[in-house]
Amino acid sequence: MGRHCEVSGKKTSFGNHITTRGKAKYLGGVGIKCTGVSRRMFKPNLQRIHVWLPNGTTTHVTVATSVIRTGMLKLEVDGKMQTFPLIKASKGSAKARAELKNMYPI
Repeated sequence: MGRHCEVSGKKTSFGNHITTRGKAKYLGGVGIKCTGVSRRMFKPNLQRIHVWLPNGTTTHVTVATSVIRTGMLKLEVDGKMQTFPLIKASKGSAKARAELKNMYPI
C-alpha cells in the first residue's frame, strides 16, 4: 500500500508553509506580514525492518521510528491482534538466528 505505518497508522499529512516579511512588533518593527501561503507535506519517518513474529516466523514490516523506539509491536498474527516485543531478525548464519531466538523466547 502507500506510505503508512503498519502498527501506528501514521501516514502523510498536509499543511501550509507560510512565508512572512517584516520585523516583529516586540523587536521594534511594525509587525510581520504574510506574503504567501503554499501547501506542503509532512511525511512520517518510516523504516522497513525484519522482525520475529510470535508464531516463529519472520517478516518485513514498515513501521515508524516512534514505534521502533517503544520496542513493542501490535500486529495481526494468525488472524488476531497481538502485542509482542520488537525483536529484529538477525541477518547472517543460522547459528546467530538460533542464538537470538533462544535469548528472546516469545
